[in-house]
Amino acid sequence: MFKKGSKFYSIFNVKCPRCHEGEFYEHKFTFHPNKVTKLHDNCPKCKLKYMMEPSFFYGAMYVNYGITVTLSISVFLLSKLFFNATLLQCFAAIIITLLLLAPFNLRLSRIIWINMFVSFNKTSIKKEV
Repeated sequence: MFKKGSKFYSIFNVKCPRCHEGEFYEHKFTFHPNKVTKLHDNCPKCKLKYMMEPSFFYGAMYVNYGITVTLSISVFLLSKLFFNATLLQCFAAIIITLLLLAPFNLRLSRIIWINMFVSFNKTSIKKEV
């Protein structure tokens, strides 16, 4: 399931969706606002152009919306059912969780989005001389 060649491998290892070897982001995970979503222009290994067309990653907003809604419902149910929190406390827990996980969600939604359009191709790996 998480073997090289699967979408999950690319998503969870944050690798190029085509070769599964090149790094997708320029920086490792960070909370720095200017570095959170900074991508390489092309894959360092197979030269796949990550920004396939202008505004390509605007579609990742839909993925991010789905992640955010799922996370919000999960936090609400967890805080209400297990911690017996009030509605205001549940709302505060949701807001805090979403703020803390915003950089992670942005990165995750972009890598999921590009994996929806690019498939693994082991012949795309360029041999280094």
